[in-house]
Amino acid sequence: MSKDIIRLGKETLVYGTSTVFARLLNFCLVPFYTYYLATADYGVVATVFALIALLNVVFLFGMDQSYLRFASEAENKTEVFRHCFYGLLCYGTLLAVLMYVFSGPLSRLAGIGQAHVHLLHLSVFILLLDMLNMIPFTKLRLQRRAWYFAGVRTASIIVNVAGNVICIAVLHLGVASIFWANIFASLASLLLLSPVLWEELCRGETCKFNWSLHKQMLKFAWPFVPAGLASLLVSVIDKPILVQLVGLSEVGVYQANFKIGVFMMLIVSMFDQAWRPFFLSHAKDPNAKQIFSRVLTCFTALAGWVLLGLVFLMPDIIQGNLFGSFHLIAPQYWGGLNVISPVLLGYFFYGLYINFMVGPVLTKRTRVLMWITLLGALTSITTNLLLVPHAGIVGAGWAVAASYFVMACALFIFTQKVYTVPYQYAKLAALFLLGAAMAGAVWTADGNWTNGNILGFKIILLCAYPLLAWAIIRPGGTRARRS
Repeated sequence: MSKDIIRLGKETLVYGTSTVFARLLNFCLVPFYTYYLATADYGVVATVFALIALLNVVFLFGMDQSYLRFASEAENKTEVFRHCFYGLLCYGTLLAVLMYVFSGPLSRLAGIGQAHVHLLHLSVFILLLDMLNMIPFTKLRLQRRAWYFAGVRTASIIVNVAGNVICIAVLHLGVASIFWANIFASLASLLLLSPVLWEELCRGETCKFNWSLHKQMLKFAWPFVPAGLASLLVSVIDKPILVQLVGLSEVGVYQANFKIGVFMMLIVSMFDQAWRPFFLSHAKDPNAKQIFSRVLTCFTALAGWVLLGLVFLMPDIIQGNLFGSFHLIAPQYWGGLNVISPVLLGYFFYGLYINFMVGPVLTKRTRVLMWITLLGALTSITTNLLLVPHAGIVGAGWAVAASYFVMACALFIFTQKVYTVPYQYAKLAALFLLGAAMAGAVWTADGNWTNGNILGFKIILLCAYPLLAWAIIRPGGTRARRS
């Protein structure tokens, strides 16, 4: 068991190295945008990219997950690859034409106005290129070619960041520069993935169309579309709601602070990239459930530490003088700093949700994901409408946390019904109590101590956390209650 978990950790670090580097490069654009874009312009960018995220799920149609599932079992993996890739190419081209034709009504529906319809035209090309990249990326994950995956992702982000800086700061081409930079980055990825495409599409024997296989893949894949849409609604539905309730300028302030959540999302993304291939490959091991249980405990301990560190220190880092007169977020965006904590907490809950994915995937009952994520989307919409009128953009942040919490709880309940995993409940409870106690101590001291004292207190707690967490999760520590 230990060797398997160590291997998962190594693969997570490989994926994570590229993901951390890439996302940190991408995060560098946040202070860049806040210094070069007005809050309303940043609000437009946030709204359009929220729409891109939703449409990306529709374009991909869950075929990346279907490829993972069927290619992991099929003898003729090339046949599976070609069915996925060519099917998406035909389907995505049709969707792209429809989106381009109806971009005018779509821009009005999104609340960005006719003046920004050209951004939707550029978004069509981003969606098409990202769709073509996804199946080759998924093949690399399945084959555990983590370094190749990491290199392509990193190169793509470098192109994206460089394109943004040159087009906005040097050429002064405005908001459209952000979309052109994304197109160049996606083209770079496709070029670097061309050996994978050549290997699967141009070499080997010609594969005949297998209608039976295609039907099975579509049947497995389609629930991921409503599920993916609902899942994304949790993190993007707040933008159009905020556009209507508080305006584009406040959306820009919200988005700049929301982006701080990228540091928590890094941990979740690193884990997710390695976790799904890992549990698929170990599903038939005699001690598989014990391995999955231990993984959740280790993830909770590490992610809890990162969560506390970001919640405690990030506001001080943003407002401090670490970089002289330059700040991670321009001062005109500081009105949204209270958004950071609930968003980070929401991403932590999403990490738990990813852990519980073993149930529906291994039992091939993926349809439940649609209902669970729809529940999360409904929670997001409801809490946004209830909280935003009273708490403003902070209410939208808490809506994110509430939605991911509901999703994690629902998926946990389902997984325990169809694929019972003996999670280490006592250890998990102890870790949650440890985190809550530290957060409560800082919150209590925050109103009574000076800035210097409270900062020192936070650092002491963060240094103590790994020792206390290890005492809880180590073999022979707090005993896990078996379900």
